[in-house]
Formats: sequence, C-alpha cells, structure tokens
Amino acid sequence: MKIAAIDIGSTSFHMVIVEVGASGAFRVVGGEKDMVRLGERTLSRGRLPAAAMQRGLEILTEYRRLARTQGVEKIIAVATSAIREASNGEDFLDRIGREVGFYPKAISGEEEARLIYLAALHSVHLEGRRTLVVDIGGGSVEAALGSGARADTLVSEKIGVLRMHERFFRTDPISRKDESRLVRHVEKILEPHARKIRAAGFDGAVGTSGTVLALASLAIESDTGARPDTLHHVTIRADRIHALRKRLTSTDLRERLRMKGMDEARADIIVTGAIILDTLLEMFRVKELVLSDWALRQGILLNYIHRHPRTLARAEAYPDVRRRSVIELAERCTWDEAHSRHVSALALSIFDQTAKRHALGEHERSILEYSALLHDIGHHISHLRHHRHSYYLVKNGDLRGFHPEEIEILASVARYHRAGVPRRKHEGFGTLPPRARRTVRILASFLRLADALDRSHRQYVRGVRVTQRAGALRLSVEADRNVELEIWGARRRLDLLEKILAAPIRLVASPVTRPAALTAVKSAQA
Repeated sequence: MKIAAIDIGSTSFHMVIVEVGASGAFRVVGGEKDMVRLGERTLSRGRLPAAAMQRGLEILTEYRRLARTQGVEKIIAVATSAIREASNGEDFLDRIGREVGFYPKAISGEEEARLIYLAALHSVHLEGRRTLVVDIGGGSVEAALGSGARADTLVSEKIGVLRMHERFFRTDPISRKDESRLVRHVEKILEPHARKIRAAGFDGAVGTSGTVLALASLAIESDTGARPDTLHHVTIRADRIHALRKRLTSTDLRERLRMKGMDEARADIIVTGAIILDTLLEMFRVKELVLSDWALRQGILLNYIHRHPRTLARAEAYPDVRRRSVIELAERCTWDEAHSRHVSALALSIFDQTAKRHALGEHERSILEYSALLHDIGHHISHLRHHRHSYYLVKNGDLRGFHPEEIEILASVARYHRAGVPRRKHEGFGTLPPRARRTVRILASFLRLADALDRSHRQYVRGVRVTQRAGALRLSVEADRNVELEIWGARRRLDLLEKILAAPIRLVASPVTRPAALTAVKSAQA
C-alpha cells in the first residue's frame, strides 16, 4: 500500500510518498517540497490572502496528481499555524477538499510537537537517552522532551520565522535595536518552558525543519568549504550557529545571496531564523544539535502506520531504530533470513574471540552484525555481482539512525564479503578516513570467512572456537556432520583475515563440544 503524507506549513508545503508492506516495513518512493509562504502577512493580519490560497491550491493539485501517478491509496494531510490561526482557514481547508479531492486536518501546536518528536524518535539513534527535539517553523516553534515512545513535555509557541520577521525585521541589515527586541521577545515567551526543560534535564538534542537544516548547512559549508552530501544525523555545535548568527546579522540581502550555500528562497528570512535558533539553544543550554531531515510529514506518516497492529508488533520486536531499519531493508529485499542470521552469529563469535588482536569495540561489533544481516540482499537485483548490488542497496536503503559515515562502512563491509580486497580507488571506500578504512578491512575479513562457513546455506556449522599457539591461530569448526564444502570455501577466504590479524590461521573440522555454540551470540541479536 502506498501512502502520501502532506505537511501544509506556514512557510513550505512538503509531501512524502511511501510504500508500506504487510509487515509494516516501508520505503520512501517520492517526495516534493515547495516554498509557498502561506503565512506571509497572514500571521499578522489573521486572514489568508487570496493569492496565497490560489498558490497553495495549485501546488496541492500537483501533489494530488503526483500521488495518483505513484499509485497512492491514502493521502494524509495536516495544516499548521497559518491555517489554524486564520479566520478563513477553515474555508480554505474546505476549498482544498472540494477542488483538490482530499481534506486536510488542522492540528494543534502540541500535536505538531508530538508528531515531530515521533519522527525524530524513528530516524535518529537516540539509544534510549532523554532527548530534546526542536523545530522552527514559519508560524511557530515546537519543542518536545522525552526518553521513549512518548514525549512528556510538548511546547508550541507563536515565535516562528515568518511571524517574527514581519514583526521585528525593519531594516536590512537588521539593526542592533531590532535584534535585541527580537531576542527579548523570544526569551520572554520561552523562559517558562526553558526553566522547566533545564530542570528536567536531557542527554542530547535533535533539530529538524527547513530553517534549522538551512542554518546548519550554511555553518558547515562556512567551516569546511563544502556542502555535506546529507545533513541527516550530522552534529552541529551550538557555537557554530552563534558564529553564523553574528555573520548573518551584519549582511544585507545582496550579500547573503552571494554567500556560498545560501538557499535563495530563505535568504530574506534566514537572519531571523538564526537569531531565534541561537537564542533557543542558549536558553535550553544545548551544546550541540543532531540534525534530522525527518520532521512533521514523517511524523504524520508514522502516526498513521502505528495504528496498524503488525507495525506495532514490529516496533516491539525491534525497539532500536537501527536494528528495525536494518530488518525492514532486509525484508524489502526478500532476504535469506536463516543464512543471514547464521552468518551474523558466526562473524560475531570470531570477532569476540579475537578482540585482543583487532582492538575494535561494541560500536564496530554492531556494524559487523548489521552488515552480516544485509550482506546478501544484492540477490534481490541479481545473483551476478550481488555483492556490489548489496553495497548499492545498503547505501540507498534509507537506513535510519545511522551517521552517513556509518552507512558507508556498513555498505562497504557488505560489498567485500565475497571477493576482492578493499582499495582506495573503489567508490565510497576511498573517501573514508583511515580509521574507518581499517574498520572496513577488519570487519569484511570476519564476514567473508563467516559467509564461507555457511556456503551451503544449511547452517551445518554449529560454531567456531579460536585458540592461539606459538603466534598462530587455530579455528576449530564445530559441526555434527561432514562440512568439507564449508571448510574448503573458508580456507580460500583466509588471506585477508591472516593479514589483518598478523598471524597464520589453521582451519580444522571439530566435533561439537557444546550443545549450542552460538546460543550467546544469537540471544544478543534478539
């Protein structure tokens, strides 16, 4: 089933189209974004202008057409600040229903904050930490604080970028007096919430929305000279936002338009956004912000999907966003589950028993597990060169909760599970820093050996015991039947592991000495 979620915001309209499977797993198949500025002059005057409504109707009509082209069965649309405050907002929603063919629902500010928190929870690796999520829209600012599936504090205040720009931005560059007036206004509105949130405490903060992402992109490009491929799960320090604010407040529109990385559609209001964000971060005592490109539209979608029992069951089975995302991708690619889980268990067992030699930790161990679970999904495209297809699918699989570098490592480890040695000239691998390239080589050496030990895809090998004698390693392959095929295949894939561990390796068959050699590892995957 394909579903479209539409966010009718005060500044921008957004649509995301996803395909949802019977298990509740979903993948993004399309998306659109348009700067409409529905709230321009609306937030101060209390009525939607005719021209803005007509512009909005035209864009929503196009969204409807695109949804039909994609075979969308359900459209869920919500309207935010500009519409819920306008005296003719309800009339506009009725017009959308009559002229476009679907009826959006105006939601409260607190509901908006809840849905944004839900999106962050499912897209950023929060690890159960108490997290503050902030979003700066055109009409309002939302904040949510929580440590699990539900936020215990929801905040929505009318201090959005368009609203504050119309009220306080009277000269360009903005005058010191008007900047101070804006800061005092934001502080007055937010201080009761900031006091409560500071008292409750939090372990990390997540920032979403076009304003936050646009400012972060500018700050990063200003520091590095290059725009990142993706902002999702990237961390930006609060002092970099403060430095950007100081730079922006000294420029006029012409200067801002010449700035590298400036979004032309936001160049006039970006100064106001910088002042609001910088003030908010200071008041909440946020030192750094993890960026999320999931926001209200994804929250709308997740809220709908979570009403389906099978999706809820999936979330309960895999409460960690990273593991759930990996399993969803594997299922979409019709994985060989038994083989992939067995290879993962074998790889982790060898990893654990050689820990003193490779000196990698729990973080790298988890990457090895996820790479092993996904190593064969390239068969979904073709058996020929399936390892390269696995790399492509992992890279482009919309995995949530992972930093871009982690996805590159994960995809590269899956790529090298079969043949070939990681080389600097290879796509993706060559762009990784030296530490990450070493990680890929080590994890790939474990994965290719583990994969060979289940060459038949029958899980005949019950476990592997690693012992050391005179500087050499002995790998005893435990099995209760003939595993000559697996031993033969594994011996052909020892070269990379021997080089990584700096030791010759002897591989021998051994009868099972324990009733369940992989029990501990398998239980860790559950």
